[in-house]
Amino acid sequence: MMDVRGRTVIVVGLGRSGVAAARLLMDRGARVIANDGAPRERLSAAAAALEAGGAALAPGGHDPALFERADLVVVSPGVPSFPALEAFERSGREVIGELELASRFVSAPIVLVGGTNGKSTTTALTGAMLERAGLRTFVGGNFGTPLAEVVGEAWDVLVLEISSFQAERVPTLHARAHALLNITDDHLDRYSSFAAYADAKGNPFERMAPEDAAVVPLGDALVARQAARGRARVVTFSASDARADVAVAGGAIVDRVAGASYPLEKVRLAGAHNLANACASVALAAAMGAPAGAIAEALARFEGLPHRTALVADVDGVRYYDDSKGTNVGASVAALSGLREERAVLIAGGRDKLGDYAPLVAALRDRGRALVVLGEAAERIAAAAGGVLPIARASSMDEAVLAARSLARPGDAVLLSPACSSFDMFRDYKDRGDAFVRAVRALQGSTGGPAGEVTS
Repeated sequence: MMDVRGRTVIVVGLGRSGVAAARLLMDRGARVIANDGAPRERLSAAAAALEAGGAALAPGGHDPALFERADLVVVSPGVPSFPALEAFERSGREVIGELELASRFVSAPIVLVGGTNGKSTTTALTGAMLERAGLRTFVGGNFGTPLAEVVGEAWDVLVLEISSFQAERVPTLHARAHALLNITDDHLDRYSSFAAYADAKGNPFERMAPEDAAVVPLGDALVARQAARGRARVVTFSASDARADVAVAGGAIVDRVAGASYPLEKVRLAGAHNLANACASVALAAAMGAPAGAIAEALARFEGLPHRTALVADVDGVRYYDDSKGTNVGASVAALSGLREERAVLIAGGRDKLGDYAPLVAALRDRGRALVVLGEAAERIAAAAGGVLPIARASSMDEAVLAARSLARPGDAVLLSPACSSFDMFRDYKDRGDAFVRAVRALQGSTGGPAGEVTS
């Protein structure tokens, strides 16, 4: 266990994970300086309360003088680099993330789930499988509760979603099993290149040993290169190639490593794209010793997570799906391609992450009925899809849903899967999804209204 007694530690970024890290450090005897770029009046009540708990509160910027006297810096995942932090690192002193910090105070084995898309669903499903196996299972990390909030509690296994931001600084984090589901364009507004983003995703593999399991998609050379940075045994998965170690074959998920089979008719999770997530979860749970019966029970019970291709309503023969968690192009392509409906009206747009929209346009050419764009990225998406299918522009979620309604035909889907982050118009993806759900509910029994400007 790490000893921080008497050490001066700066925690940068006072969101939920930063607050959790500060509290953990204070509980363990550190002198904590709680730092945030936002002014005091914009801090949350939880962040402001750190001062009463003994932390020195330092909001409103990153004063280099603070960092001169610190022994350690803990950075929240949403905080990009800045000069004082870079100077601190050059001095040879350690900079780590909240997940790395918390991992130094736990002894239970860790299961990591990373990737651009599908990691929350896979994390939750894997946790459900291990819980059905009778293990005291913590499920959290980037998804849900930060690990630092539950240090000191008794767990048999820790199942953690890990983002690229969290994986930037994990020098000692060791996973017994780590799934990297995929790597597609995302967060290119933060990283210098796609290669740098991919390398961040793969960092946790470096600490893995031969007795550990690296769970990777069959045939994905980019992910395979990342897994090869460590020494873990490789377990492959696929929903489309029956040669994988865990694969969809003959109407079942077949685990060739464990010698088990799970009929698809008993898998509750909806969406074709989720079958790959289910295969990855089977591989992870089996690697941690979960028996086939427990895995089967979880597959039969788990219905998915909110805002991830969740059916909201059927209105006049059109099904409306909330996939607000589709915050990058790859996620939206997967959601659109995984629908059971042959055609869909896609609602997309938000804060642009500077990714390539060509894969989304290709999916729209194959499955799209029309496209409704809104938010800061609207014109860039519309320009990419120009001439492929009808395009409507909307200035609000209510207007977007009305536009989609006017463009959809009976038997179609309307899919909110924005391919962008939400922060231009909403607090987060949940707020955006909730706005979509409210707008769809308002359609039921309504006569419609203005539907936005439609072009082609």
